[in-house]
Amino acid sequence: MGELSLDGEIRPIKGSLPIAIQARKQEFKGLIVPQANAREAGMVNNLNVYGVTHIKEVIDFFENDEKGIDPTVINTREEFFHSQYDFEIDFADVKGQENIKRALEIAAAGGHNAILIGPPGAGKTMLAKRLPTILPPLTLQEALETTKIHSVAGKLPENATLISKRPFRSPHHTISDVALVGGGGIPQPGEISLAHNGVLFLDELPEFKRTVLEVMRQPMEERRVTISRAKVALDFPASFMLIASMNPCPCGFYNHPERECTCPPGAVQKYLNKISGPLLDRIDLHVEVTPVPFSELSNIRKEQNSESIREKVIKARELQAERYKNHPGIYANAQISSKMLKEICLIDNVGQMLLKGAMEKLNLSARAYDRILKVSRTIADLEGSENIKPEYLAEAIQYRSLDREGWAS
Repeated sequence: MGELSLDGEIRPIKGSLPIAIQARKQEFKGLIVPQANAREAGMVNNLNVYGVTHIKEVIDFFENDEKGIDPTVINTREEFFHSQYDFEIDFADVKGQENIKRALEIAAAGGHNAILIGPPGAGKTMLAKRLPTILPPLTLQEALETTKIHSVAGKLPENATLISKRPFRSPHHTISDVALVGGGGIPQPGEISLAHNGVLFLDELPEFKRTVLEVMRQPMEERRVTISRAKVALDFPASFMLIASMNPCPCGFYNHPERECTCPPGAVQKYLNKISGPLLDRIDLHVEVTPVPFSELSNIRKEQNSESIREKVIKARELQAERYKNHPGIYANAQISSKMLKEICLIDNVGQMLLKGAMEKLNLSARAYDRILKVSRTIADLEGSENIKPEYLAEAIQYRSLDREGWAS
């Protein structure tokens, strides 16, 4: 497999990993690929993979009775496990913002979608970029799935092997719906599929075209996207965590502790209305981010690092894996249905009264009820508790800012 140029050079191709997997399934003895794709295809064991740069090498290979080129040997497991925790960024880099770190810890532990609302420069993007550092590491199966998608899309770097870290995709708000969800004349995976098993970060959410955000709703629910064309229908996986960020208003300073909002009356609500209710329905955590005061920025106190948070997240995910072992396709609290909610998220009378009082006093919408229960179940898992205590419910309630009637009045 390769692209032959007019001067005999063999150029790289897309999708050499899935091709190599198919070749092994069909019991091929070996596979010749461009040198740039050799490491990628070489991840497949029990198949001889030969990397070449010129058509003359291929001719010589067959003329010399398959001698002259050594097969590419990759120790996939060793390379994969060696680079899993090799991150350039860390939560320890972020000064203050303890409540936001806590919210992202809960999001990571339960696979919850989250939205960060705050003024410019408060650290929303900085915090979101560090989320993959606290997520559980990829399993070999997940890594293979993710690498196959990136291979088909031609997004793997030259001489790449298995993707060992969870993807973090951050498309610009001018993106088209085809680029986000996938498609084209020859259907290609979009950003939501490239974020499979990882994080999709939408910065400045209200600036995205409404049509782009609406086409994302169904894949978020089904965790896959089907692209249909006249001759073919393709399924691309799209199981990702959505993290979004937004300013609270067009000028960015609504609810700011020190600066005055300059937006005219009604502008805040109008700005918020750019995000549809059904999309907000699928976001479990609404987190208000406030600017870090100078006293926090100049503090030399050692911050909690990603490794210590990740250990807690992994323990919580292990509890969930055990709980949902008889429910195929469900591995985190964010995925449970309303029917399962009644069995898994039981609360006592004190919790019921607390939740009832919060719903009435804060004018929370009905859609907030299920989300609060799911998030409080995750908080209980992080604390290693079988029961959902009232304090866990109280913490979950505070993560529903955008549901409060009058928040933007």
